[in-house]
Amino acid sequence: MAFDPLQERGIPLDEQLRDWRELNVTPIDPDRCDPYTRCRIITMNGIETEAILFSHHMARHCRDVEIKQRLARVRYIEAQQQKVVNWLLPGASSVLETTIAYEQVAVDLTAWVARMEPDQRLKQAYQFGVLEDFDHLYRYANLYEMIEHRRADKIVDQLTEVMPGRPTYLHHRDPMDNVREPYQRRVTEPLSRLHALTITAAEQQTMNFYMNVGPMYMEPIARQLYQEIGLIEEEHVTHYESLVEPGESWWERLLNHEYNECYLYYSFMETESDPKVKNIWELHLNMELEHLRLAAEMFRRFDGRDPDQVLAPALPPPVTFEPNKGYIRDLLATQMDLTTLGTGYVREAHERFEKMQQAVMGGERPPSERVIEENRAISGEEYRLQTEGRHPAGLRVNR
Repeated sequence: MAFDPLQERGIPLDEQLRDWRELNVTPIDPDRCDPYTRCRIITMNGIETEAILFSHHMARHCRDVEIKQRLARVRYIEAQQQKVVNWLLPGASSVLETTIAYEQVAVDLTAWVARMEPDQRLKQAYQFGVLEDFDHLYRYANLYEMIEHRRADKIVDQLTEVMPGRPTYLHHRDPMDNVREPYQRRVTEPLSRLHALTITAAEQQTMNFYMNVGPMYMEPIARQLYQEIGLIEEEHVTHYESLVEPGESWWERLLNHEYNECYLYYSFMETESDPKVKNIWELHLNMELEHLRLAAEMFRRFDGRDPDQVLAPALPPPVTFEPNKGYIRDLLATQMDLTTLGTGYVREAHERFEKMQQAVMGGERPPSERVIEENRAISGEEYRLQTEGRHPAGLRVNR
């Protein structure tokens, strides 16, 4: 039978508080873990971070002290969940290794969402973005080989290819052209809401990560590459968050956030290969069921509607991390030359795009191009991982 989180009983909120021993989880082994276990951890950290930030924003727009207190109680538990999830990542991994894992998440999560998205307009938004994150993975993998003298094969484990996508320097667009049309909340399918929340949270996490870790490097090319791609991640957050209907009430947004957490914890519990991590997904799901119940209670009380009017009657098929090589290759063959104009997509470099390029580049080659050239000079060739043969757009490895 399909899993309906609204019909399930979770752990009462009063029993969810954990002590230090319970929070102090053992991290995964970076040399032996399933790369997709690491991807699930990174994804759920982004989802929990979004839940915390959303709750804070909601509280700042609320006058009722009782409601603020309700939000604060749940938010503290979410903060404990976030610490447990993020602390599963091993301290032994370098910032750049974690960065490559972040980009593997961006590629395979966004590609999976694009494949499953029922709305063709939203599907196009995910297809457009995934080719840019795919290229970021390629740039960071070359930086990794150049400054840490290691190859990204060990991190992505040949589950995700590493080769050029839409070139990173072409991602710098006028901010006006990063805004998309939102879905229509009265007619959109519940799955589309969940997809938009998930990818927005994932990209927001990546944006925040690069904002903070970029200056930690001493190598000028590393600092510059994080700065360049960090700016593009801001564009991506703008791109994806604009898909969400702004007419949704605070109560509806809260309900969707909690439902999406249940969806993702359930998905990862069903697909997790590491028993220890699977137990954490199951525990957190049972916590989130109670958070959802409380959100549904407030939705009925303050929005005057039943949650069934907004949510799916049961969870969709689980979100699954799996190789998307063929799908990505099809997009590389057909969509590499796309850019945006207004809320749509075009193939020509229009005047606003060219002005932005000139302003940002300042007459210099961008870090994303120089990192490939510098690694080629040091390593003898640029780094790629093309498990399925030649590049579908015919781009050869430059030696």
